[in-house]
Amino acid sequence: MTETLSTPDLAAELVPLLDLEPLDTDLFRGPQRPGATARVFGGQVVAQALMAAQRSVDAPAVAHSMHAYFLRAGTETRPIIFRVERDFDGKSFANRRVTASQNGATILTLAASFQRPEAGLEHAVKMPDLPPPEELRSLDILAGDYAGISAQAVAFLGQPSAFDIRPCGVPAFLQTKPGTPVSHVWIRFRGSVPTDPVVRRGVLAYLSDYALLSASLIPHGVNMFEHSMQTASLDHAMWFHDDVPLDDWLLYTSESAWSGHGRGIARGVFHSRDGRAIAHVTQEGLIRMRPDLAPRTTIPHMP
Repeated sequence: MTETLSTPDLAAELVPLLDLEPLDTDLFRGPQRPGATARVFGGQVVAQALMAAQRSVDAPAVAHSMHAYFLRAGTETRPIIFRVERDFDGKSFANRRVTASQNGATILTLAASFQRPEAGLEHAVKMPDLPPPEELRSLDILAGDYAGISAQAVAFLGQPSAFDIRPCGVPAFLQTKPGTPVSHVWIRFRGSVPTDPVVRRGVLAYLSDYALLSASLIPHGVNMFEHSMQTASLDHAMWFHDDVPLDDWLLYTSESAWSGHGRGIARGVFHSRDGRAIAHVTQEGLIRMRPDLAPRTTIPHMP
């Protein structure tokens, strides 16, 4: 029987997921969640690939950008192997390519760039003015409000999570009426905060895949629990601007400027509670309306 992990368990096990096992020079194996049997969460593969790349870069350089392509769905029942290629090492920047494979097949490729710290001109778009997280409810508490959508929606919201997630309004992935394609959620890590800034970037990379594409659904008044919908991430890009304050709330704002041809684009930004821009994210995903699909019997992964 598959063991169901509690929220504290998931939070405690997230950071160890980023501690890859070295197999050879620039070759690593990613840890697996104990007892997991589902499709692997895309954010996990991205974060582990980023950590593999970081292992080949000398401190104090840290990741400032990455771009990943999801090629095949992975499973949590088999280990993922990460091979790193060292493309460039300069005085200020280093570039790496990572191939993630499972059972001999490539499931993700990632290119990442790393920079040594330096000063420069600074500006950022102001964080939106929104209710603080203390005035909002967590997803698991909200579950009963959306029982009319589907049993899968309630099950998704009620899943244990390594993060306390509090949406500002109706969650983007549960919209049933057309609206403006913008979503805001406050998010806080529930585990012990790692002291290593590299690992904190890895945790944010893991989190960044959470429901980002859902903003593309809002203008159409459909949600990810529609029986006739097929969705999947195609690529994922991220730019890190500052150290990640995992010990406090982060505001994740996502919006979609376009969808068509069975695809949609969403972009997001993480702000610290004091208004600093921490990272930007962009993702293109598959969005297909498929009336021939059978009703959904599984629920998406909660980070």
